[in-house]
Amino acid sequence: MKINFCSLSSGSSGNCYYLGNEFHGILIDAGISASSIRRFLKNIDISMQTIMGVLITHNHSDHIRGLEVLIRKNHLPAFTTPKIWTSILSPRRDISTDCIREIPMQHKFHLAGFDIEAFPVSHDAPETIGFHICAGDKKITIVTDLGHICETAAHYIKEANLLVIESNYDDEMLINGDYPNYLKARIKSDHGHLGNHQTSAFLANNITDSMSHICLAHLSKNNNSPELVLQTIHRTLTEKGIVLNGNQRISVLNRYEPTEMIRIGDESN
Repeated sequence: MKINFCSLSSGSSGNCYYLGNEFHGILIDAGISASSIRRFLKNIDISMQTIMGVLITHNHSDHIRGLEVLIRKNHLPAFTTPKIWTSILSPRRDISTDCIREIPMQHKFHLAGFDIEAFPVSHDAPETIGFHICAGDKKITIVTDLGHICETAAHYIKEANLLVIESNYDDEMLINGDYPNYLKARIKSDHGHLGNHQTSAFLANNITDSMSHICLAHLSKNNNSPELVLQTIHRTLTEKGIVLNGNQRISVLNRYEPTEMIRIGDESN
């Protein structure tokens, strides 16, 4: 089966990802406006009618900003845990109960040709989850907001052929930047965000030949840059003596616009 992945937007300004096959697709998070989601999908030749649902990682606004309008106007089901639904619906939102789908943690469910499993990650929301998504023998793991990589998250990350993982900040830029100390401490905490040093160290210790695409997500606008995160990742891999094989790609997801479509299970790609 051929799998297509595209980040529509990634960062504190808003997060939304598309994952699809030849017939259907799903969205992961809806942190940009519904009109932007529809426009971006049209720009990459994806019909809104092929979208079968939305997966939600947590209740922060940069992940659900467009959710209410998107699911109401397109009659889409949205999937997340009961605890996250409680946090989304309080304060009250205009979300029909017909669109609400509650999913258990670490139990597979099927949607649009994908087997999907939610797993817990450490972040400062009432509850935050990552997603492990399988289609045939291809595995996709999405973890975009987490302060550290716990044993549970590490298991799913190491299984991925296509990995979307946070690399939010450069340590020196954050420490020397203008953010107040309380915010710096929050970002660096175990319930904050992954820094370049954490992501690169984990990859250097766990990357395998089957991990063909690594997408670096949720970069800070003020405390990181695409050039810096790639430099850090490649330097750390080199220091560990790791050389990427010819089929492996490491890329940075755009903040404000869709990235190039990534295709796995396509021998010509």
